Amino acid sequence: MNLEGKVALITGGSRGIGAAIAKRFLDDGAKIVISDILADQLEETVKSFNSNKVVACVGDVTNFGDVKRMVAETVKFGGKIDVLVNNAGIDPPGSIVDIEIDLWKKILDVNLNGPFLCMKAAIPEMVKQGKGSIINIASLAGVRCIPAMPAYCASKGGLIQLSRQAALDYGPKGIRSNVVAPGATKTDMLINAMEGLSKALNKDAFEVLAESVPLRRAAMPAEMAGACSFLASDDSSFITGDVIMVDGGAAIVDVSGASVSRVGMGWGD
Repeated sequence: MNLEGKVALITGGSRGIGAAIAKRFLDDGAKIVISDILADQLEETVKSFNSNKVVACVGDVTNFGDVKRMVAETVKFGGKIDVLVNNAGIDPPGSIVDIEIDLWKKILDVNLNGPFLCMKAAIPEMVKQGKGSIINIASLAGVRCIPAMPAYCASKGGLIQLSRQAALDYGPKGIRSNVVAPGATKTDMLINAMEGLSKALNKDAFEVLAESVPLRRAAMPAEMAGACSFLASDDSSFITGDVIMVDGGAAIVDVSGASVSRVGMGWGD
């Protein structure tokens, strides 16, 4: 993708999918501001890029003062903001009955309110220039349910609808809003979350997850970055309100059919 001349703000960019998106945007020619609450990790990631086209901006997406500063820093650095990537997110587990109310609120605050605040701050800048691309990183969990993950699933489902609402309301202003929905991706966050399952199964949990995925594997963070670069580029100029599933085909699988396909059989074999 050609992102020459584009200026982007990427939240949650210190590691995992966010860092992969940042690297891809730089490789494709964009100037970027990377935001994260993890100051040391953020600084380390920015230094690793060894580029004068990237700066760090420590901040909390749930704090509107921080968010406004992130957007202002982006405009100061690049003269504008063409692209907003809402990637910051958390995924603590807990069923509806078991999850602490404060944790429920925190997950929704980071995963849904955070993107809302970033969009609230960035959209006026995009309106001034008559164009912009918002890319919200949701999840397969936004359209499917994960056991004992109601807050995460609700936040990602809400993010998909929020993104579509922005596409509807601000399309006439030249602003596009789309979703990239990753399936199982080998980030530190998911690897840590899978440790218990791996121990219980006495095998790599990612191998088990992959058994029902048509491509038979988990994704790497860089595989999310390509979809984001496309949505940031002018090659996607007539795409808005869409959800791009980057999940190896997981969303198309019926749970009953998966048990058959897992062993290489078809119905009636």
